[in-house]
Amino acid sequence: MTDLPPWQAPGGSASPPTSAHLLAAPGAPHAGWAPPPKPGLVPLRPLSFGTIFGGTFQVLRRNPRPVFGAALLLVGLVQILTLGLVLGATFWGLDRSLRAAPEDSAAIEIGNNALIIVSALLTVALSLVASALLQGLVVLEVSRATLGEKLTMRQLFRRGRGRWGALIGWTMLLSLSLVAAIGVLVAIITLMIAVGDTAGLVGGVVLGISGGFGMLVLAVWIGIKTALVPTAIVLERLPLRAAIVRGWRLIGGRFWRTFGVMALITVIVQVASSVVSAPFSLVGFLGVGLVNPGQDVDAGLVVVGVIYVATIVVTVVVAAIGSVLLSAATALVYLDARMRDEGLDLDLQRFVEERAAGREGPDPYQERAGLVETVPTPPTQASFTGTVA
Repeated sequence: MTDLPPWQAPGGSASPPTSAHLLAAPGAPHAGWAPPPKPGLVPLRPLSFGTIFGGTFQVLRRNPRPVFGAALLLVGLVQILTLGLVLGATFWGLDRSLRAAPEDSAAIEIGNNALIIVSALLTVALSLVASALLQGLVVLEVSRATLGEKLTMRQLFRRGRGRWGALIGWTMLLSLSLVAAIGVLVAIITLMIAVGDTAGLVGGVVLGISGGFGMLVLAVWIGIKTALVPTAIVLERLPLRAAIVRGWRLIGGRFWRTFGVMALITVIVQVASSVVSAPFSLVGFLGVGLVNPGQDVDAGLVVVGVIYVATIVVTVVVAAIGSVLLSAATALVYLDARMRDEGLDLDLQRFVEERAAGREGPDPYQERAGLVETVPTPPTQASFTGTVA
């Protein structure tokens, strides 16, 4: 028995004690705050560094088919297309050079170099498109997994409908900006060296070393400051300019925390890649002589081809895993930022409770961002009765 008086409803009927009464009752085993539920990937509360780091790896285990499958598909497709474009352009140019007349060799060589450059640019563009699509898919998966949902790849693509163009555009814009900055630096260094005197040469070398280091720092800084822009584009469905402002503001005060998460995951992926690829390099160094002691050319080419294909497969798998982990980490940093700044955890809890009660509420990721219009509640019968009275 407790000293709490039974609670009386306005109508006079008694109601059984709620969980709040039991928590407040003397002798209750866990009196005080009750932790929020964890319906899916992470708890619905502000996330610690360890929770973000652990949740990043849980993305692959919780729903691997759409996430890891999409990563393998996109990264593998880019790898195959890159190999085909570069090899095709190289062999075609070599064939033209062998067939060309001596007086046309210079023009043919210029055309071949231009073709190789164009094919390389196309592969970079394909890589950027694949990276943008994969990041959007992982962001959507993390957002729905946090609510306890498991979606297929088709459902994820459908949820991102209308956002893929903006996401690809942002990825292209960021990459082109960095390439333009590097191009300006290289042009200045080239002009300084082209002067020909000792001062210009020394200045070019010094500028190259310091400028290269500064460009690396600038690229990392911009990458972290804009890390949440793709998430804002996909989840809040903002225009590109508004998404850039939004992502920049959300990362404020979280630069080093975000940098730590991204750097730690990058180091883990790179170390794992080195450990996995080391046996293939060793086999490539020793295996040809062991398998082909007679130095047969055809057998040697077969062995080298098998090792090369196996290396590509391992590279694709490791790259796919790394892309998923980095995208998942940024999505979780975004969730944590909005939970701390805007109370997103309360919106997510309310959405989960409404769904459990059979009611589907508005998208919680857009509601507090001011993107969901308030729909007026239709008048009830009681309202009409009160009006007539």
